[in-house]
Amino acid sequence: MGNSQSNSTNPRFDLAKRAFTERKLEDLKSLFDSLAAQSQSNGKYVSPSVFKAYIGVEGPLGDRMFDLVTQKRKDQKLTFEDLVIAKGTYEKGTNADIEEFIYQLLDVFDDGVVGRSDLEAVLTAVLRNISSHESHQSEPSSDREVLDIFLNAANLTTDDTKCAESCMSFEEFRSWCARLPSVRKFLGTLLSPRDSGSEVPMLVYPENIDPAVILLRKEYAWHIGGALPQDELHEWRLLYHSTVHGLSFSTFLGNISNDKGPTLLVIKDKEGYIYGGYASQPWEKHADFYGDMKSFLFQLYPKASVYRPTGANSNLQWCAIHFSSESIPNGIGFGGRAHHFGLFISANFDQGHTFTCTTFGSPSLSKTHQIYPEVIECWGVAIKRAQDNQDRLQGTVLERFKEDRHMLNMVGLANSSE
Repeated sequence: MGNSQSNSTNPRFDLAKRAFTERKLEDLKSLFDSLAAQSQSNGKYVSPSVFKAYIGVEGPLGDRMFDLVTQKRKDQKLTFEDLVIAKGTYEKGTNADIEEFIYQLLDVFDDGVVGRSDLEAVLTAVLRNISSHESHQSEPSSDREVLDIFLNAANLTTDDTKCAESCMSFEEFRSWCARLPSVRKFLGTLLSPRDSGSEVPMLVYPENIDPAVILLRKEYAWHIGGALPQDELHEWRLLYHSTVHGLSFSTFLGNISNDKGPTLLVIKDKEGYIYGGYASQPWEKHADFYGDMKSFLFQLYPKASVYRPTGANSNLQWCAIHFSSESIPNGIGFGGRAHHFGLFISANFDQGHTFTCTTFGSPSLSKTHQIYPEVIECWGVAIKRAQDNQDRLQGTVLERFKEDRHMLNMVGLANSSE
């Protein structure tokens, strides 16, 4: 089997090989041979251009990934040993090791710190990759505007003497990843070439609705989808839009009554802020909180963030209809407590509030605690069950490697183990 059976002087390579069956090693060698052939290197190595085409990322992020994969040798050659060490080491790794590598990856200009310019370069590459795979009907977004909402989720500081610009500490990086699970997922699977479009659900709405009035752009959908399982990223169907149906609680409930699956509530208020919540359970009348720990809150504009349940309490979903008691406010909401929700819209659909919430560890989602909705929309999340696992195992070697969601993790561990 050629290089895979060579007598290596690299103990990490010898150790990594033990993690694979003979068939797995053959597949990995076939992948390497295919990429090396494209590199016109007589089967010896993979070139930077072929590697970046394989992972689907160009520019500073692609360059940085190649540099880390090749252990910063600067020889412009990715060897079979690099590939095997990367995959083999992952199986003994920890999440902390993986996060450390991704943090190194963000330092695309290799100056020892993760600054704002690094984040801009990384996010630009990520968003271009996502956009290149999608052709949804939604109104096109300004590149700068979308970039800024993800940058605004980072708490950058300027008190580090090593950093000439505002920069991100490792601790803040971990929090940033928690708030932006879609970015974390992308960077955590970067060496597994895949159809990035599969991470963005199809947004389905009636033809008579002007795309310009839709709040949920594809970049927003990708952001929210990072917190959801793959089987909920197939299709999201618009069930209610206040521009079309009016700001009416009864119409809202009527429109979503036939949809018993999860839903996304998206709100734009009169301050221009956009935010909402993912409801894992149907909106049905209850005199108290209900739901499960799958629900979460999110912000979309002017910054993007996801806030998952902290476990502090089980006050997840609220849907009160036609109650006369003042202790049971009529309307829909998420988290917190009655009259002090993480997010709440009254049954009149004309006002609501948002407070800091221990249920989700979320801040007030808008500029002020009191909110006045301008647009409300609700999307039904279709759940697609896997039916063709066997088919996915019968593709070519390259196709099989598209299913390997851990290659970046492996590479990170190979690099950090030096």
